[in-house]
Amino acid sequence: MSKIKCVISYDGSGFAGYQIQPGKRTVQGEIEKVLTKIHKGKPVRIYASGRTDSGVHALGQVIHFETDNIMSAASWKQALNAMVPHDIFIKDAMRVPDTFHARFDVVEKEYHYVVSRSKEPDVFKRHYAYHFPYTLDVGRVQRACSCFEGTHDFTTFSSAKSTAKGSKERTLFEVSCEEHGNELIFIFRGSGYLYNMVRILVGTLLDIGQGNMEAGDIPDLFAKKDRRLAGKTVPPEGLYLWHVVYDRVK
Repeated sequence: MSKIKCVISYDGSGFAGYQIQPGKRTVQGEIEKVLTKIHKGKPVRIYASGRTDSGVHALGQVIHFETDNIMSAASWKQALNAMVPHDIFIKDAMRVPDTFHARFDVVEKEYHYVVSRSKEPDVFKRHYAYHFPYTLDVGRVQRACSCFEGTHDFTTFSSAKSTAKGSKERTLFEVSCEEHGNELIFIFRGSGYLYNMVRILVGTLLDIGQGNMEAGDIPDLFAKKDRRLAGKTVPPEGLYLWHVVYDRVK
């Protein structure tokens, strides 16, 4: 047996999320169907760096699986791309040590969130950016970003439906916001995230940009550990899993 690592991208708008669900179209389900065909009916389980919700996209999701097939890494990429649906693409495939794990070996994940500030909605971007045509002080947003950097208990900024056990403490290495024409790109780099954490952080930063909240309120929000005090959870369509970093396997 050998282990194959793949870097994949997908358009999340046609999926009920990454994780396999009975009766629903998922990224994991589509790739595992292809691998089962390649292995002549033998089921093959894939493991990912993490799950993405319905409507969330990925440019750099990472998966791994075990196989007794002796195809080269280049052949794996070619074979998978010939069979997966058109809204999934295998960007890279490589053999990795048996000790590698796509989820447990992650040292950093980068997410981007795209906000469209055009006055009128663009129907061609409705699945790929959050339309937010309201007055916004971008400078306030950008200055507040650094308040979320570092190690904090992010209970206030995670969904009340979160099933995470143990500490809600997470470390964010970078939180920033860039202007690109009519779009704002929020960038998050961290060692781990809670359920809906990025989408709630974006909602909170947009509230700050509208003057509904102050950057100085953030330490108090961390301390109170109350989801009701933070901004709303923005929609999934603007969220992209951008890049995953590993220490042993680059």
